[in-house]
Amino acid sequence: MRLLHTMIRVGHLDRSIGFYTEVLGMRLLRRKDYPEGRFTLAFVGYGDESENAVIELTHNWDTAEYELGSGFGHLAIEVEDAYQACDAIREKGGQVVREAGPMKHGTTVIAFVKDPDGYMIELIQR
Repeated sequence: MRLLHTMIRVGHLDRSIGFYTEVLGMRLLRRKDYPEGRFTLAFVGYGDESENAVIELTHNWDTAEYELGSGFGHLAIEVEDAYQACDAIREKGGQVVREAGPMKHGTTVIAFVKDPDGYMIELIQR
């Protein structure tokens, strides 16, 4: 068994694909429209789905915005240098909401960025 993907609903698919590919450096792995259901699925990730967990971006054509709720926490991405990653994300228009630095009560260097729909992404320095 292995984790295949995490699905998040997005209000503007192209904007979200742009964030995950251009700002976070993932690849668009596949995208498919389902006209009868009025939705599109796009899968993004750092490697092929056969070997890596990915993110499924679900765009329901008639919904432009979602309430995120209080149950979901964040996605986490390992980075070589969290300080440098924050600078690069900011330069590409991404929103850093917690600058890189040691986590509270620990020594692991982390940072948080927010995607265009408000989902939090933790950067964890290797």
